[in-house]
Amino acid sequence: MDISGTLLIVDDDEGLRRQLEWALDEWEVITAGDRLAGMEVVRQRRPPVVLLDLGLPPDPDGPTEGVATLEAIMAFAPATKVIVVSGQTQREYAVQAVARGAYDFYSKPIEIEALRLIVQRAFHLFSLEEENRRLTRAPRSTPLPGILTTNNDMLEVCDDIRKFAATDVSVLILGESGTGKELLARATHQLSRRADRPFIAINCAAIPENLIESELFGHERGAFTGAVKTTMGKVEMAESGTLFLDEIGDLPLPLQAKLFRFLQERKIERVGGRQTIAVDIRIVSATNSNLREAIAKGRFREELFYRLSEASVSIPPLRERPDDTVMLALHFLREFANENGRPLRGFSPDALAAISQCPWRGNVRELENRVKRAVVVADGPYVTVEDLDLADAALTAQAVTLKDWREQAEVQAITRAMSHAGGNISKAAKLLDVGRPTLYQLLRKHGIETSNGAPRADTAVP
Repeated sequence: MDISGTLLIVDDDEGLRRQLEWALDEWEVITAGDRLAGMEVVRQRRPPVVLLDLGLPPDPDGPTEGVATLEAIMAFAPATKVIVVSGQTQREYAVQAVARGAYDFYSKPIEIEALRLIVQRAFHLFSLEEENRRLTRAPRSTPLPGILTTNNDMLEVCDDIRKFAATDVSVLILGESGTGKELLARATHQLSRRADRPFIAINCAAIPENLIESELFGHERGAFTGAVKTTMGKVEMAESGTLFLDEIGDLPLPLQAKLFRFLQERKIERVGGRQTIAVDIRIVSATNSNLREAIAKGRFREELFYRLSEASVSIPPLRERPDDTVMLALHFLREFANENGRPLRGFSPDALAAISQCPWRGNVRELENRVKRAVVVADGPYVTVEDLDLADAALTAQAVTLKDWREQAEVQAITRAMSHAGGNISKAAKLLDVGRPTLYQLLRKHGIETSNGAPRADTAVP
């Protein structure tokens, strides 16, 4: 997690400034006592994170000067994460400050460890957004047509595909479901000498066993009931181009033998026909199965495996490419927001954190579907973790022991009560049937902050 950089502290209490400068020394801390000095630092250094006290001179007991400083920072450096620090009497103004662009707020008295965690999250989020801004500003160059990645392992896969594409070798693409195997297959075709010829795809797992031979090799009129005319198969349709055999591991054994014979002879016979037809195609296949294990169990022909895997690549799952998750999510957000006419500005901090932490067992396809859904249901300018439907999954993934489950239940009960109460501590305490001091203790225990009346737990944010 990237938490390095310059931290600006704007507070009129010189003693507190010194204390924070000493306590938060993992960052380069710069302090200022008023709006003028603070804005001078912002203009010169553009600090990623600012700790801003609401009570600044000439209105140390009110929020006006602090809010004016916030607005000045947001106008000059909108990417800066401003954490508003307030006393209990200024809490409602702190919530309003978040609505005006502040990243978060923290209520005095200050507990250094809790504040340090909020600052760390702010630096991490700034780093994620800065990387996205860098990628957005960079020329739209992709390692392969249709592929977006900055992950080194994935870039190596793309480099291999580019090399293989220049030849006519059969390519086998291995990877979990949803990792983008067909995208790599299409890129292989588009970069080959066959790019202006057909790209024909067939999913070997989606066609009934009694029909797949006809789908592959075609049939003659009268070959079986319902065969009212001669029909070309996918192999013939791909003449001079590329045939993509998806989920090749699910191809029935009898068809494996016929496919192997075709690869040997480069000739086919339609079902019910006697004439041999020469076909010139390039084969690209893909599977999420372990073919070597299938060979050992007698479910896949070894000689076919070697003919299909003259060259092979293995796509790393998305959970092993954390540097790609946020970039892909932002790409999908822009794409679907434009398609649906939604003026969304991006992801909220909790959503970005959940995206970067989620294991994404369904890989890129799951991420794409989550973002597509979120774009449709989002009510505000930012997509939240609730819009992505990731909040419960993130909490559940962390619960292991009975103590974990009890603490998770406490977090869920508190967050729901705070949400129903609009962030009002007294109302939430009544809903939970506890006293205000007890609720404050629980909020501190679980690291739950409130933002615009909507609670969130630190456990959802790195």
